[in-house]
Amino acid sequence: MKQSGYRTTFHIYSIFFVSLLGTLLAACCLFAMLITISTPNGKNVRSDWAKNFTLDFSDCIIFVDGSPTVKQTGIEQLRDNHIGLQILDTAGNEVYACQRPDNAQDYYSNTDLLQLNQIGHIATEEMTSFVGIVTEGEKDYAYILYFPLNIQKVTMYLNGERFTGGKRLVFLTTGILLTAVIFIGLAYGFFMTKTIRRLMMSIGDISGRCYFPFKAKGAFSDLYNSLNELDAEVKASDKLREETESLRREWISNITHDLKTPLSPIKGYAEILHDETEKTPVQCKRYAGIMLKNAEYMENLIDDLKLTWQLENGMLPVNRKEQNIVRFLRELSIDILNRPEYENRTILFECMEETALLSFDEKLFTRVFQNLIINAFVHGEKNTEVTVQISTSESEVGITISDNGNGMSEAETERLFERYYRGTDTESRTEGTGLGLAIAKSIVELHGGTISVSSTPGVGTSFFIHFPGN
Repeated sequence: MKQSGYRTTFHIYSIFFVSLLGTLLAACCLFAMLITISTPNGKNVRSDWAKNFTLDFSDCIIFVDGSPTVKQTGIEQLRDNHIGLQILDTAGNEVYACQRPDNAQDYYSNTDLLQLNQIGHIATEEMTSFVGIVTEGEKDYAYILYFPLNIQKVTMYLNGERFTGGKRLVFLTTGILLTAVIFIGLAYGFFMTKTIRRLMMSIGDISGRCYFPFKAKGAFSDLYNSLNELDAEVKASDKLREETESLRREWISNITHDLKTPLSPIKGYAEILHDETEKTPVQCKRYAGIMLKNAEYMENLIDDLKLTWQLENGMLPVNRKEQNIVRFLRELSIDILNRPEYENRTILFECMEETALLSFDEKLFTRVFQNLIINAFVHGEKNTEVTVQISTSESEVGITISDNGNGMSEAETERLFERYYRGTDTESRTEGTGLGLAIAKSIVELHGGTISVSSTPGVGTSFFIHFPGN
């Protein structure tokens, strides 16, 4: 971790230093572009070249019989660099010209010469003028050189007392700034390393389930808030996994018990029949009936397990056909009441329409609604009544299965559709596997519907099922 922190510090500082160096290089390049120009013959020179050329050009001006002229070397320099020349007398009138520009004047006043010397432009910025003085006897002659360049003349006025030793002050200030930048970069690198190390430790704590959420301020507050949310989700996931594993262990224990329970009478009565002692036909028939009943119960358990596995893995074949759901539920209710064990029970059927078309698998729907209705009878009293209500609209078909039985607590209804869960009032019964309602919910959702439950202890329970209309 420590070595990784050093690498992080070096990496951050390297980025900072390279960025600073790049900025300085860019500033130097920009400064170099500002203080250099390209002469007409393609040569790159400093921006003060034109000024120095003007000062040096005075040596190329000579006087013959009191009139100014230019040496041959001077003329060649003017031609090579495409520079125009005017020489003015003391009154400002032109007395000599070479490659004179079209926009040059024949006469310049002292004000014009002063403006030309300070700014370098009068009419156009495509050409920059520099003014020089040459003396012959007691007369001063002004000469103007016209350079085909755009040069901006900048004048700076500095405090002479404070700028004494200006170069030393500039270098000292630059050194102090660079030192400050380097130390600030190092400090920032260590700060970022500490922060990143803290984040890495927080992630490790989340992985180790020992993270303590806290509120952070500053630039990394959002990141710490995300870590807090991640820790909450991890803990919730762990809790859900533990609950699921607990339910699974409980279900395995129950299934093991449920599978052994019917095996005991099967084995016992098989041993009785295997006994050499003579048995009457009535006894043999009764024993065989008990064995068949328990074998059928085991078969139902295995079917439930297989169906659950198919639903979980999306491998259940669905044979959907558009049918009248009203007729289907009415016939299903009649079939249940025709069974001997439920012939004295009551199912109330309420529906305003005689026909409500819905696309569904008849076998799977039989499993769902048969489970809901029979559960109400099995877990209720002898006088428990079940009501089947059907409502239709343009957008959906609603089915409500309600009873006036014992009802359930809120804690039971919240877990009612969980796989492997059995209600608290089923301890004395061995018929259930804890899969019935979970299977029913999966089948309803497989058909694009939703199922919910509402129950009040001592009042009854209602299941609300909704399917999208055709």
